[in-house]
Amino acid sequence: MNTKSLILAEEIEDGLRKVGLTAGDQVIVHTSLGSLGYVCGGAQAVIEALLRIVGEDGTVMMPTQSWKNLDPMTGVHWEIAEADWPKIRANWPAYDKDITPTNTMGAVAEMFRRWPGTVRSDHPVRSFAANGKNAQYLVENHDLCNIFGESSPIGKLYALGGKVLLIGVDYDKNTSLHLADVRAEYPGKHTTTESSAMLINGVRQWVSYETLYVDGEDFLKIGKAFEKSHPVKTVQIGNATVRCMEQRELVDFAVSWIEKNRLPVSAPEPSNPQVEAENGR
Repeated sequence: MNTKSLILAEEIEDGLRKVGLTAGDQVIVHTSLGSLGYVCGGAQAVIEALLRIVGEDGTVMMPTQSWKNLDPMTGVHWEIAEADWPKIRANWPAYDKDITPTNTMGAVAEMFRRWPGTVRSDHPVRSFAANGKNAQYLVENHDLCNIFGESSPIGKLYALGGKVLLIGVDYDKNTSLHLADVRAEYPGKHTTTESSAMLINGVRQWVSYETLYVDGEDFLKIGKAFEKSHPVKTVQIGNATVRCMEQRELVDFAVSWIEKNRLPVSAPEPSNPQVEAENGR
């Protein structure tokens, strides 16, 4: 019988401190609980360790995206025949930040959104949740058309001089790189129209809005290049590699990299989230 190594909360906390997380940090966290191994206490142990380290002056933020709340034509409802798409548009539940579950964000993010004191942004697809000193500032006024820009949660984290923590995941899950997408000028940069079910004055409506096309195909390349020129602290916790970095350094580097390396592309076909699952971003 195969068994997994047991990982205790104190080992998680010790590893996070070694990788550079400290009291007062404002940090966005991307995590794969399963990558760690068998965590005694599961997602709860991870969240408690994070909040304990950053303390009362710190803030923990996580992506809590609900990308199933998009038009079927984007590919998010791949199991459903096209003939039934109008039924999805008419019946998909409106986003409710207190109720709507995350999609493929992982067990830690799903528990975190319901954690006492956690607040969540109003975006029906690309929401973030935060807990701590600057939580309300980070998630408030998350504009429908500005999902990853200056006034978004990741843009505000940049203004606060935040950190990025990757627990058992790679740069393809690193949401902060989307801020670089917004800032960079590159061939093929374009907007797209998305649609989601929302509550408008208490009434469910199917709302369309224009926003920057969410890219990310080259995020792994950006991460690899970033680590060649910038020291990124790493530590092993259980089976997972954990990385911690300064968000400003990462975003600034990524803007330059994108402008130098991203090639012209034609407007992309709708992606298949069954494969990409929005890359956890």
